[in-house]
Amino acid sequence: MNTSDKQPLDKVLLICAKGNLEDVLAALVMANGAVMEGIETKVFFTFFGLEGILKKRMDKLHTATVGNPAMRMPGDLPFPTLLGALPFVEAGVSSMMRSQIDKLDIPSPSEFLEMITAGGGEIYACKLAVDMFKLKKEDFHEEVKDIITIGQFYEMATGQNTQIIFT
Repeated sequence: MNTSDKQPLDKVLLICAKGNLEDVLAALVMANGAVMEGIETKVFFTFFGLEGILKKRMDKLHTATVGNPAMRMPGDLPFPTLLGALPFVEAGVSSMMRSQIDKLDIPSPSEFLEMITAGGGEIYACKLAVDMFKLKKEDFHEEVKDIITIGQFYEMATGQNTQIIFT
């Protein structure tokens, strides 16, 4: 394909289905970057990803230590999965991760939501997951626009230069 034939991305729809710190932040960083580039942006939080938009939990997310093949120890040694199952290890690793995030001045999930919506992005919660976990609209951050079905989310995926990204 000739580079002059390339079309810029017009719309991005992100789906966040995991509630650990690194996956929620990945979705929010990508959404914020899209908004900053002038790309129409919508983020759909489903199943455990709802943790990223729940008022009580969103700024207290943990890092996944069990079953995370990318987790490393000092000296670039693999992080033993069994070690992650020990009491307080996940809390310690999460604290270290938040410390690194603070040093880099990365916004908290609640700050990211405010930045994304201020730039025109939209945040949604999955109706199926909300019903399954017996949650209500007031459980979510104020920036959550609505609780919708996946069908309603897919209806938003119109346009030739639209991408759906599952994080």
